[in-house]
Amino acid sequence: MELKAPWLKFYDGIKPNLSYPDTTISEAVLSMAQKHPENTALVFMGRRISYRELKNKVLSARQMLARLGIGRGDRLMVCLPNIPQAVYLLYAADSLGAVCGFVHPLSAVSELARYAKELDAACIAALDSMEDSFAQVMSLTGEKPLILTHAMEEASIMYRLFRKRKRVQKKSVLHWNKIFKKNIKAFPCASGKKADDTAVILFSGGTTGEPKGVMLSGKGLNAMAIQTAQMSGCEILGRSMLAAMPIFHGFGLCVCVHAVLMHGGVSILVPRFKSEQYAALIKKHRPNFIAGVPTLFEALLKEPRMKGLDLSSLLGVFSGGDALPAVLRKKFDAYLSEQGSRVKIREGYGATECVTASCLTPAKVQRENSVGIPFPDTYYKICKPHTEQEVPYGAEGEICICGPTLMKGYLNSKEETEKVLRLHKDGHVWLHTGDAGVMDEDGFLYFRRRLRRMIVTSGYNVYPEQLERLLDTHPKVSRSCVVGVKDPYKMHRIIAYVIPAYDAVPEERLRAELLKFCRNNVAKYSVPSEFRFVREFPLTKFGKTAYTQLEKA
Repeated sequence: MELKAPWLKFYDGIKPNLSYPDTTISEAVLSMAQKHPENTALVFMGRRISYRELKNKVLSARQMLARLGIGRGDRLMVCLPNIPQAVYLLYAADSLGAVCGFVHPLSAVSELARYAKELDAACIAALDSMEDSFAQVMSLTGEKPLILTHAMEEASIMYRLFRKRKRVQKKSVLHWNKIFKKNIKAFPCASGKKADDTAVILFSGGTTGEPKGVMLSGKGLNAMAIQTAQMSGCEILGRSMLAAMPIFHGFGLCVCVHAVLMHGGVSILVPRFKSEQYAALIKKHRPNFIAGVPTLFEALLKEPRMKGLDLSSLLGVFSGGDALPAVLRKKFDAYLSEQGSRVKIREGYGATECVTASCLTPAKVQRENSVGIPFPDTYYKICKPHTEQEVPYGAEGEICICGPTLMKGYLNSKEETEKVLRLHKDGHVWLHTGDAGVMDEDGFLYFRRRLRRMIVTSGYNVYPEQLERLLDTHPKVSRSCVVGVKDPYKMHRIIAYVIPAYDAVPEERLRAELLKFCRNNVAKYSVPSEFRFVREFPLTKFGKTAYTQLEKA
């Protein structure tokens, strides 16, 4: 059955249907290294790494893993930030037929142990500062090879002078630099891996429950990379992306690293976001693309070093991972224009279950509160929640996605997989996102709320995102987060956490003003019982507002 795609008339030169190579992710990147060996692939801590060196490092890492017995079907747990070693391991493991499971390097020991068990990891790669943590992990999971590295080992000589060395004593612990210095003879090692096989496992954010391992195929990652390049509307070869989004997140892994390398671009790796360092990197490297979550752009607006920068080199600015408040978007667009940029911030929407973004605001057409239109070969429809029944345009329902980037399923969870990947009567498999949204007649998508996030107060259902969107339109509000806390009478009462606008004074007068504003715009039962002013919100490891922490505050 042919699927509806009313958004195609807004593609403006973008091809609606693309060709996707039947290759693995490592084959895709190594073939680019063969074509452009002298081009820069990575920039990290003052050092440029060519595609030739990238290829050699990947092949060396491949041999290192092979010596450890890693082969087809094995899983490697990678606990690294955005450093070259993580990139080498990604493609080295893939070329052996193995799979990298990426984990946040600041995870607690209990989380690391759970991830290691979930992955059934045959090997672990981590920062040397985590050696003690993994000693505790292995007391819970059993001994396995542990590869330790330091972030500065792939940095320039100047940066390496300031690194502190840590002695590695256990025999089961291997040091990255020591292994790489060994003269390892090349040998044939056919992996037999196919494009449809699992290439990467990412763990979902877990903001509404326990994180689940999302199995993504090489074909899906390559498709996302090709779609992303097409939606950018310009040539990627030789152009640079400032990669601050973490590699253990689909946004960082695919958009900021794989999509760039697959097309011969330059990925400027940022291991940890700090606004002052980010500003320095923009000034030094003048990147063509930047991407981040809303909190990143909010931080940049407050960063004094961002003032006066020449941003005329930018060809794309992308926001994802969380809803972008309209006020923040307008302020950042104004900032971009003042600094000589010809582009505006473009908001996307997606899920780890389809790698990352699968919908993006067109470059030349923006609609208020819309997160854009679907990528090529990707289809959206809105269904009645918990059903496969499509609702009319303009009606709210569950966002469902169909396309070449859908996950293979959740690791070790067939039941959960079957809940979200469903075969519809149209003959296509659709991802049920668990998010509520609306699609207009032109195919523009409007994200509304997480279906699971709901406050029940006095028997009424209140959806925090709706209140947040309202509060965020108030001129004295920068951002808001609405939560429900237990109440013996109402079951839950509503509290609104507010980051005041830059020129607003957080005092009782503002509380009264916001209370009146809500009373004039929402039902009585939806009005917050309390307004709390804060300077910032707690964040999850994936850069989203950790509203569950505010619920416990």
